Amino acid sequence: MKQKLQKILVVRNDKLGDFMLAFPSFAFLKQNLPETEIHALVPTYTQALAEQSVYIDRCITDPGRDSGIRQLLTLIRQQDYDAIITLYSTSRVGICALLARIPYRLAPATKIAQIFYNHRLRQRRSRSEKPEYAYNLDLVKKMLVDFSVDIKPEPQTPFLTFKQETVNKIRAEFCQKHAIGNKLPIVFIHPGSGGSANNLSIKQYAEIAQKLTQNRQLSIVISTGPGEEQAGTEISQLLNKTPHTHYHSSEGLVRFAQHINMADLFISGSTGPLHIAGALDVATVGFYPRRRSATSLRWQTLNSQEKRLAISPPEQTDESDMSTIDTKTASDDILDFYGRIFVKDQ
Repeated sequence: MKQKLQKILVVRNDKLGDFMLAFPSFAFLKQNLPETEIHALVPTYTQALAEQSVYIDRCITDPGRDSGIRQLLTLIRQQDYDAIITLYSTSRVGICALLARIPYRLAPATKIAQIFYNHRLRQRRSRSEKPEYAYNLDLVKKMLVDFSVDIKPEPQTPFLTFKQETVNKIRAEFCQKHAIGNKLPIVFIHPGSGGSANNLSIKQYAEIAQKLTQNRQLSIVISTGPGEEQAGTEISQLLNKTPHTHYHSSEGLVRFAQHINMADLFISGSTGPLHIAGALDVATVGFYPRRRSATSLRWQTLNSQEKRLAISPPEQTDESDMSTIDTKTASDDILDFYGRIFVKDQ
């Protein structure tokens, strides 16, 4: 094992939300190893956003599971890595790391894939005793300890940034295009779920939008991504008498993230876009089930503590039944939360 780390590969090649929660790990590595090249193995879907990170020196695009291991192995071998940290372990990546003869191979001590790694960390993530990003950081800390690095304090939010002039320009253009006041607070409501998260119904989101705008000057933006446009259309139909804008993101993740960055508040289920907002340190309201594997603690966003609000089904109801969330109570909680953060004339 080399004592000097010249090049490290960090693997988080699954969904968008999971990848966003790896940003503190990239930041922590670069903070502690500023002269080391930090590479990220990512899917095509998240690559453009990964390339925006100042903590990632290079992105390696995963050719995908259907390609088998040959292509991925070739990509990994070409880089001559000193270490690999697999934040989410799969046998496919583990085999490639082993065959590429990476000297230091670290992964969680779970699943059969752990046999391909010579360093492991038992985490018991299924217990959901800490946030996902903290489990990721624990792996990075283990590697730093193993290489006798004098560890610095953990990095703080934001973990993703854009130039303020870029954000200001995008906001001005957006407000002009959609005929909304540039100085009004902008509240994004994102009804999409990415196909995995328990979420509110279209009707619930519409009711929250209506209640938030009663006697208040707010610009409501219903945002949707690929495959979610129908949900936005249905909410718009329910909000026919409530001023709002339906924004469908069709220009890629980076532009969507820049639009999220201009928001004063971002509301959604536990989805990738919610975690983009968190990484940007935008104020968030997240709707989570109480199920242990999906709680607000496990999937906590990366923004400052005072900028996040989590809402779940009441204790006496089914832990995954999002229909039991009362929209009036939720709206009151959101307005109270919003009022604590922002001091604005409404």
